[in-house]
Amino acid sequence: MRRPTRRRRLLTALATGLLLVAGPAVVLRTSPARALNNGVARTPPMGWNSWNTFGCNINETLIRQMTDAMVSSGMKDAGYQYVVVDDCWMNPNRDSAGNLQGDPTRFPSGMKALGDYIHARGLKFGIYQAPLDKTCAQYFNSYPGATGSQGREAQDARQFAAWGVDYLKYDWCSPTGSIDDQVRAFAKMRDGLAAAGRPIVLSINSNSIHSKTGPQRDWGDVSNMWRTTEDITNTWNSGQTNGYPMGIQNIVDVTVPLAARAKPGAFNDMDMMEVGRGGMTDTEMRSHFALWTILASPLIAGNDLRSMNTATQTILKNANLIAISQDPLALQATQVSFDGTRRVLAKRLANGDVAVALFNQGTAATTITTTASALGLSGGPFTLRDAWTNATSTTTGAISASVPGHGTVVYRVSGATSTPTPTPTTPTPTPTTPAPTTPPPSAGPCQVTYAISSQWPDGFQAEVTIRNTGTSAISGWNLRWSFANGQQVNQAWGGTYTQSGAQVTVTNASWNGTIAAGGSANFGFISTWSGGNTAPTAFTLNGQECSVA
Repeated sequence: MRRPTRRRRLLTALATGLLLVAGPAVVLRTSPARALNNGVARTPPMGWNSWNTFGCNINETLIRQMTDAMVSSGMKDAGYQYVVVDDCWMNPNRDSAGNLQGDPTRFPSGMKALGDYIHARGLKFGIYQAPLDKTCAQYFNSYPGATGSQGREAQDARQFAAWGVDYLKYDWCSPTGSIDDQVRAFAKMRDGLAAAGRPIVLSINSNSIHSKTGPQRDWGDVSNMWRTTEDITNTWNSGQTNGYPMGIQNIVDVTVPLAARAKPGAFNDMDMMEVGRGGMTDTEMRSHFALWTILASPLIAGNDLRSMNTATQTILKNANLIAISQDPLALQATQVSFDGTRRVLAKRLANGDVAVALFNQGTAATTITTTASALGLSGGPFTLRDAWTNATSTTTGAISASVPGHGTVVYRVSGATSTPTPTPTTPTPTPTTPAPTTPPPSAGPCQVTYAISSQWPDGFQAEVTIRNTGTSAISGWNLRWSFANGQQVNQAWGGTYTQSGAQVTVTNASWNGTIAAGGSANFGFISTWSGGNTAPTAFTLNGQECSVA
């Protein structure tokens, strides 16, 4: 969380200076290489948070207006889901039973009513809390009370579930505690949310006024997303290596080496975005968004959604970059090369494509070059799709662009996918009998892979890949199948679902509606079951039967 006053910054600097080890090196501690298996955040979460623009100046009218603006602006259709109410929402006093309450002046209708309002518009409800005795605003005496979750983790988790919360931002705002203390405290809320019985994204920040433990540990066993740096600020380069406040380039420098930690359900969080808040050039804002997408950071907007100009909307709703962000492999780009100015980052995608970012950290325009082979691709020729212009070009291997200072060019690199139709070696005989009036059923130009990725006593999670095996693009799709044992879908990502009896239909999300020839689309879901979770064996895509891999 950002500390907005000079006094707070001084306190932060003093506390951090006492705790940080001298020198810029990042010490990486090992931890279990597994992701929190709570079924949510299979791709980086997308949404909006109140803090960057409004800080403590929030109320239910504002949050409802932002919810409505997320829908009317097209942000929801672009993939943004979570409306996150940051610090200063709570009554400074818990009730007589020790339960959290919404501030009666700021949120007179209550937090459940706010969640209901958000849900009614097809969005998801996020809220803020802290693992110690005080929230960040309370720690800095800019908000009254001491309503942190310390000692009440299970109780607060049940309260959040009862309010319909879908996302919890959990902020360690204290210089106290070792990294092991942090792990234990964050894990208490992780376990409390699991016991509460509602899928809730757990987003943690271990860095507030504390030694920067975000880069020191793979937090994927504790949370779905974890901050890698101190708080972001609305500037390109703040001169910090990992101290308050962080500029865009500074955050990238810290996060690039942490790529191995990203996976479905677990992401390095580069903080809430500053796109649309001024302070940077349009080129820098484009780089900010592009780098967040290719590095698999959650995309949490922080601007005023009610007054976005065209440039801001163009950036935040860029379908090509959002598709890269939401790719189901959920990988973070790795560094291919870096000479101190010219940085090349590459992200492997589920259909075999590779997204490559040519990032110019200098102030003057320069040419940045790499090759398909350096990205791990072979064969060719290759198609390059520019994520900003949507223009395509072909290459036999060289990938190059002139990139403005602080600019980032992103290409989606696809290999040759078409196969020539073989010429018959013998003539086709002339039929001697009339052709049947109804042709026999045959599989359409599609193949489905259905995989159960995890299961528990009364439910499971599945990942589905649709591959277009035809010769022309599929524009807009719905996939249909029937369950055999009472399975009931209750959450999906990468698509929207309906279920009538045993029959399930999943329709594309706004950002993955087109499946190129040879390409694929992916979605996942969580389902309950009674009697078993036998995989379906028959699927139809837009009414045509698909083969099953």
